[in-house]
Amino acid sequence: MQKKLGLSLSLKHFIFPKNNHWLRRILLVFAFIFFDYFSTMVFCRVPSEEANVYARLFMESFGVQAGLTIFVLVANLPVYVTLTLDSHLVRFPPKMAVVAEVFTDFVFAWFIAGLHFSGGTSWFWQASSSIRQVLGAVLYLVGAFVFIKPYKPCHSENGLSA
Repeated sequence: MQKKLGLSLSLKHFIFPKNNHWLRRILLVFAFIFFDYFSTMVFCRVPSEEANVYARLFMESFGVQAGLTIFVLVANLPVYVTLTLDSHLVRFPPKMAVVAEVFTDFVFAWFIAGLHFSGGTSWFWQASSSIRQVLGAVLYLVGAFVFIKPYKPCHSENGLSA
C-alpha cells in the first residue's frame, strides 16, 4: 500500500518491530501481561473467580484455559501491533523523541504493567489494588530505564535504532 506521503506498509510492519529498541519495550510490556496470564492460569479454577468481566465471559464461553488464552490474545494483539507499527512509522527529532519515549513508558507503566501486575498478584497477595498497581508501575519503570533507556535513545538518520 503506497500513499502520497511516500509511506509503504507491508505485513512485516505489523509483525516485526523495526529495531531492538522497540523489541525490548514490547518484551517488557508483555512480561507483565504474561505474568498476569500465567498467574491467572495457575490460580483460577472457575470463571467466577476472575475479576475481569470480559475475561470471565471468554472463560465461561470457552473454558478457563482456552477462554483466558483467547481473551489475552484478542485483548493484547492491538498493543503489540500498535507498538510494532509505531516502530516503523514514528520519527521524532531527538529531543522530542526522548520526551515521547519517557511519556510512553509512564503510560505503559500505569495502564498496562501496573494493571496486569495488580491482576496477577491479586491471586496471592492481599494488598490493596492501588498498592499492587503502583508497585507494578514502578517495576516497569525500573525495567524501562535500565533496559530500554528511553532517556537516551540511539538515533539514526531515519529515527530511532538499536
